[in-house]
Amino acid sequence: MDEKTLIGQWNTMRGQIIQSQVGPALVLIAITVLSSLHVFHEAPDAAKYLALGVAAATGLLATISQYAAIREGEALLIDLKKVANPSALSAKIAESRGLLSLSAISIVGLDLAIFALVVWAVLGK
Repeated sequence: MDEKTLIGQWNTMRGQIIQSQVGPALVLIAITVLSSLHVFHEAPDAAKYLALGVAAATGLLATISQYAAIREGEALLIDLKKVANPSALSAKIAESRGLLSLSAISIVGLDLAIFALVVWAVLGK
């Protein structure tokens, strides 16, 4: 692939990571609002478990999508490093491996921490 195509693909992958965060963010907003209004305090257990299941499913699917885009992005960086006479933008993107690795670790770590907080908010008394 040529440089322009690789940069376009890079931007597409970044967009996929961002878009995959929308669903879980909306779920978290709903759970935060319901929790702050103490709705879960009086809700039946089935409703609480449903909320946890929806949060877990949307979070897991988003994490898988984000992680896949990161892995593909790492391969793309290898291809960008092979471009002859790269532009400054290509060279800078090609140096992003550390940020991608940090993103992968952060996504998993933050997802686990946020899910623990969701469990606490939904099941806590």
